[in-house]
Amino acid sequence: MEPLRPLKYLAAFLLCASLANAQVVRVRHFQGYIHGFVVLKDLDDKILASGDLTQTPAGNRVTTQLNLHFKDGSLYQETSVFSQHRTFQLLTYKQVQKGPSFKTQETLSLDTSTGKVSIEYTDKDGKAKTIADKLSLPSDLANGIIPTLLPDVDPRVETTLSMLVSTPKPRVVKLKIVALEPASFSVGGLGAKATHYIINIDIGGVTGAVAKVVGKQPPPVHAWVAAGNAPVFLKMEGPLFEDGPIWRLEMASPTWPKTAPKP
Repeated sequence: MEPLRPLKYLAAFLLCASLANAQVVRVRHFQGYIHGFVVLKDLDDKILASGDLTQTPAGNRVTTQLNLHFKDGSLYQETSVFSQHRTFQLLTYKQVQKGPSFKTQETLSLDTSTGKVSIEYTDKDGKAKTIADKLSLPSDLANGIIPTLLPDVDPRVETTLSMLVSTPKPRVVKLKIVALEPASFSVGGLGAKATHYIINIDIGGVTGAVAKVVGKQPPPVHAWVAAGNAPVFLKMEGPLFEDGPIWRLEMASPTWPKTAPKP
């Protein structure tokens, strides 16, 4: 049995799941234009990659893209298109990971309207492989839009969403999202509160039971969202690839070069 590849979300995160059981997230905060800067660090605060997160709306459709450029030349990129008419619905998704930071070079894309899924990857011998499949994708698919959905998730109840992963064949897993005790942080000396979410990955079926026995169960992902009337994503901690280390993706502030004072 091939090992399960973990979530690709902060970048990255049940083929038998039915549409009737989908737990879609209702729109409480409409998404607009965003251009934020992000950094990827290890747990010792060493910067591994930097990039940006952009979001552009067009009517009820929104395109969001995460770009991470690693110091060793690797690239991690997610592009998601979703609608926000009453509920958030993922429409298309593409994820690219390439370079020495990743064990597997891979491009994954999907279209929820047709169910078409394409996975291009290199196997352990370095040979290029392509998988093209057509699945019945659930309406609560969250690939690439977890930072968008979390601010609208009800922290008082457990939320279950779905995510497509490659094993290397496409497979849908469940995300169990639960809010923990609020966390404190500060900005410029001003204190604030954040909602701390833990996202457990439920592989499901026989594969999930085997994964727990052999220790292949993916570790949980942690995420923090600024609390209040205008919640916003702050950071996320979890692996980007199979058996990968825990990395931290967080919003960054620009730094300016020091200049001599004018006479």
